[in-house]
Amino acid sequence: MEHQLAGIEGLKRTGIDKNFGAYCDHTVLRAYTKAQAVREFCEEAVEYGAAAVCVNPIHVALVSECLKGTGVKTATVIGFPLGANKPAVKAFEAAEAVRDGADEVDMVINIGALRDGNHDLVYEDIKGVVSAAAGKAHVKAIIETCYLTKEQKVEACRLCTKAGVQFVKTSSGMGTGGATVEDVQLLKANIGEGMEVKASSNIEDRAAAYAMIEAGATRLGVSRTPQIVCDDTNIISAARRNQPPNVD
Repeated sequence: MEHQLAGIEGLKRTGIDKNFGAYCDHTVLRAYTKAQAVREFCEEAVEYGAAAVCVNPIHVALVSECLKGTGVKTATVIGFPLGANKPAVKAFEAAEAVRDGADEVDMVINIGALRDGNHDLVYEDIKGVVSAAAGKAHVKAIIETCYLTKEQKVEACRLCTKAGVQFVKTSSGMGTGGATVEDVQLLKANIGEGMEVKASSNIEDRAAAYAMIEAGATRLGVSRTPQIVCDDTNIISAARRNQPPNVD
């Protein structure tokens, strides 16, 4: 059963509030991540009522199995983190992810092509993933707002709307900046009817989560779902344990 959003009026600014979980894509994308860490993220996502667990494509089958019957979705990333793959490669990657059990795919658009004004290539890039996922998985288009002018962000929204994605997402978490209230508001104002905004990166506590939702985001790309739900940044969670290995 899919988790329902409470709406901003039903959310607390402080204190434990399980309603925040339904906004969170509990995310683990670091290169050093082991399978056990992924399992721990899945356990936390179920415990705190997250919308999805978002992982690299290699972990999709594992996550799909771990989350079966829980109501938590399996999400993955496509063309991640640079968005510089050819459209056919992204489409193939999306199709593989769907076969492995992905309910949602977060694809990085061709950011350089957008900055070049090559809008036909950007559209082809996004549309290929939408077609590969059609009827099987929702698509979130990562536009990496930190690299774009206001005009380019608006154009990205137009192309995403035309291509038929379900979400426009602010950030990969690997760029020079993450989600801002201003960007969420801008994207919300420029996407098509029925589309949604996912705010991602630099959302590590209740205050930041609340601000993004208030600005119009209906999904949050976060690794600290427990801290947000419990309004307690001191919780030792899977994200805190999944740190770079000491190989000295």
